[in-house]
Amino acid sequence: MAIDPAGAWGLKGAALSISNYRKPFLGTQPEFLHTPYASSIKRAPQKPLVAIPQTLSEVTGPLFDRDAQHAAECNLTRSATGGEAQGQRIAVSGRVLDENGRPVPHTLVEVWQANAAGRYLHRYDQHDAPLDPNFTGDGYTMTDELGRYRFVTIRPGCYPWGNHYNAWRPAHIHFSLFGPAMATRLVTQMYFPGDPMLPFDPIFNCTTDEKARNRLISQFDWETTIPGSTIGHKFDFILRGADATPMEDAHHQD
Repeated sequence: MAIDPAGAWGLKGAALSISNYRKPFLGTQPEFLHTPYASSIKRAPQKPLVAIPQTLSEVTGPLFDRDAQHAAECNLTRSATGGEAQGQRIAVSGRVLDENGRPVPHTLVEVWQANAAGRYLHRYDQHDAPLDPNFTGDGYTMTDELGRYRFVTIRPGCYPWGNHYNAWRPAHIHFSLFGPAMATRLVTQMYFPGDPMLPFDPIFNCTTDEKARNRLISQFDWETTIPGSTIGHKFDFILRGADATPMEDAHHQD
């Protein structure tokens, strides 16, 4: 992925406006320590957090080169050899917005997910489920001038994990967004409406505020549903502020 070095720190133009981003409201982001989620017990800070003032490094850049975008990277259903991925085809689209509800144009959106059988194409995933030779499970795109993005993929399967007895992760897609600055970087997961596993999933329930937690659930969308082909899902992102999309640990891969 190409990065524009001249714009990486927002230095294009004669004037540079620096302003701090609003912090999210309490309860609208996942708790560091959520004991039902076993990994958080070791990951959670043991001492009070120290607030670090935001500087130029956090409130500006990076800017990505739109020439790096390729149409094939946002269609995960077709392999490089032309083979079709197995599973229910879905289109996931929406907008990336800042804390004031303004669109974030020309920003990088990345996805990764399990295949229709609930298995990742990753050496550490030894789940007893088949791999799909035509599905890598990862892709990227750039938002347009109105902050819109779109992926075509397949609905991922659920899979077991070792958090507790008979633990299964609900179907989900991982997203990474950079937004307009380092301080707005967002790594999160999108879930599907009506999934019966959501009430039992420790990761989904790390966010205590119910309204904020439900922002992680996509909405079925007739407008983007393609007859006889693809089910549409709408999922918007808000990068900071009171209505921010709940953000997970950037290193979390479950």
